[in-house]
Formats: sequence, C-alpha cells, structure tokens
Amino acid sequence: MKRIDQLSVKIFADGADLPDIVDLAQYPYIKGFTTNPTLMRKAGVRDYRAFARDALRAVPDRPISFEVLSDEFETMKREALEIACWGELVYVKIPVTNTRGEPARDLIAELSRSGVKINVTAVLTIDQVRDMTAALAGGAPACISMFAGRIADTGCDPVPVFAAAVKAIRAAPNAELIWASPRELLNIFHAESVGCHIITLTHDILKKLPLVGYDLTAYSLDTVKMFVNDAVQAGFAI
Repeated sequence: MKRIDQLSVKIFADGADLPDIVDLAQYPYIKGFTTNPTLMRKAGVRDYRAFARDALRAVPDRPISFEVLSDEFETMKREALEIACWGELVYVKIPVTNTRGEPARDLIAELSRSGVKINVTAVLTIDQVRDMTAALAGGAPACISMFAGRIADTGCDPVPVFAAAVKAIRAAPNAELIWASPRELLNIFHAESVGCHIITLTHDILKKLPLVGYDLTAYSLDTVKMFVNDAVQAGFAI
C-alpha cells in the first residue's frame, strides 16, 4: 500500500468549520479546500461573505471552492462573477442542473470561457460528465465533482463509473475530476487506482489518515481494549 505522500491523487479538505480549515491549512498534504451551503449551515455560518473572507485569509495559497446560492441561471451568473473576484484561487461551484432539472451547461460554458474557474457539483452520471467536459473544454481551469458516495448509496460500485469518467474528462485538459462525497478512507485508494485527480475528505475521515498501513493485528488488539475500557467506564456487570 502506498503512503499518503506517494499518492498521485490530491487530497482536498471538505468542510465549513473555520477552526478545522485553519488547522488543516498547516498540512502540506492538503492541496485544496471545498465548501457548500449544506456544510456551512451545519457549521453555523451566518454571513457567507464574512466566512469566505476568513477562509481565504486562512488559505491564501491553495484552491478553495464556494458555491452559488440561486436556483435561477441569471442570478447564478451574477453570484458566480462576484465569488470569482474573491481570490485568484477561488473556484465557483455551480450545480450540474437547477432544481427543475435544467442543465447548467450554457452558463458553465460562458463563465469558463470568460476566465471563471468552475467546480461543477452534484454530478452523478457519465452523461453529465461528458456534457460538462464539453462545456468546460478550452476554458479556465476547472473541476467536475462526481459524488461517489451517493452513487454507492444506490448499490452501484463507483469505481468503474469513475474509471469511465477519468477517460471522458480527458477531452478537457483544463479540467480535473473530483471524487466527492467519500464514505471511508479506503476511497482514497479507489480514487488513486482509477487515476482520479482529486478526492475531497471531510475532517472525520482526514483524522483517520494515521491509520493508513497500520498493522491489523495491533488494530485488533486496540479494538479489544476499547470494548473492555468502555464496559468498565459504563459500569456494566453481568
């Protein structure tokens, strides 16, 4: 098994808890950051612009994604242009469709060709990858975030899906594929095995990185000790 520092896939931290972002920014193996409105809401963010300013102050030297909020393409465009002005390394997250299922392809193509760095989000199918790849080709640096965890939630193995997506995105050399919504640390090695460019990891998964390559016999003993200690702490008796 490769060590984390030997991997080709880039690790991005996914979250909106500012102290976590500040803490993770000190680690050189974290190559970028992503956020979204759901994570911001869970983290208790109240002022979007203020949060973005603080996050950019903590991470001035790596890519970071902020998402548009509107469901209307014209307003998305205005929001995207403002977000793009927040920093040179800012990527604007735009969902692959709006809530009516209308593709965002035309807006994404327009923004990308005008120099806005785009992160297309909520992508789950190969057809969507192909469509967004065509929209991004020849534009600014971009990413396509494919939600592996949600694919897996349906009972479908995301690994062959991503292998096909890696091939499809080659039509846009300016774009990178993101393995988004991972469910476990093993997904890092899944992403690596198919040549995916980036994987986003939440803080709870990132905390497991020291376990990579850990001896399973030792881990078994740790688990037994945990059960015994918890039983003692709970005061259980039979």
